Amino acid sequence: MILVLVEVSPAGEAVETSREAVTFARDLAAAGGGVPIDAVLVGTPGDALVGVLASYGVRRVHALTGPAYESFCGAAWAAGLLEVRERAGSVVVMAAGTPRGNEVLAHVAARTSLPMAANVVSFEGLSPFTVTRQVVGGAALEEMRLAQRPAIFTVAGHAVAAAPAEAPGAGELVVETPTVADADLVARVVSTEEPEPDLSGALTSARVVVGAGRGAGSAEGFDDLLELADLLDASLGVSRVVTSLGWRPHHEQVGQTGSRISPDLYIPCGISGAIQHWAGCSSAKTILAINTDPDAPMVTKATHAVIGDLHEIIPAVNAEIRRRRG
Repeated sequence: MILVLVEVSPAGEAVETSREAVTFARDLAAAGGGVPIDAVLVGTPGDALVGVLASYGVRRVHALTGPAYESFCGAAWAAGLLEVRERAGSVVVMAAGTPRGNEVLAHVAARTSLPMAANVVSFEGLSPFTVTRQVVGGAALEEMRLAQRPAIFTVAGHAVAAAPAEAPGAGELVVETPTVADADLVARVVSTEEPEPDLSGALTSARVVVGAGRGAGSAEGFDDLLELADLLDASLGVSRVVTSLGWRPHHEQVGQTGSRISPDLYIPCGISGAIQHWAGCSSAKTILAINTDPDAPMVTKATHAVIGDLHEIIPAVNAEIRRRRG
């Protein structure tokens, strides 16, 4: 049996990366002869969420409840996950490669004295079970064998596209109240603060992203870029240097220490394309780079490139879009 940790949004929905992880689990289950897939989540889910997970092929949904699960606590989540795993006897424990997914499964690996593979993108062979995972911020791939059981790993964001199963699962709901030691509650979330409104939209789900780097020149150099994002119904994504200089807020950052995106179109403007940034945008289906340097890494890796100053090119593009729209 395969056990998948599913993260739930404040709106009570399974986050996209978790649905991707369940899709990945389904491919793994098929390769293993059709073993069942169970999901573990925190809190009591609504009928709609259980239905969605069933549509993705989940047989049983284990809901972790109790005072220890009122806020995020990596050790407590791991304790609950392991308690479910010990009863269910799963041979695979997995999650999405998010900060929470990686933290919880790292606790699981430490408690079981087993290796963990983070940010897996594919697998091949079940005996021995071999996975390929992203390392160095996604700039390189590493092959890793997980010979012991349970196999513990997280799935890199957008390694597969989230898709419902051809045959839905039963979606049986089981409410669990695991025993959690006081020591497991030492490090936990005690309060949260809402970020400033993200006027550029949700980066991780955007189909079009306009990127901006040091080439924007200053905090005042984003007007044309924001207009282009508005014209294309796109999100704005920026490089780390932009947030470090205080030109734009951190939640717009794309890269190893920011968001990982997978849009249909990414338009990086004035971004050199350092490894850390490439780790966050390499899954884009089409990249149209705008840069003054024809030898910049982003230009050489892009699907298409325009060589020139973004402050000349972007206003011209905006004007042409407005002209064509009348």
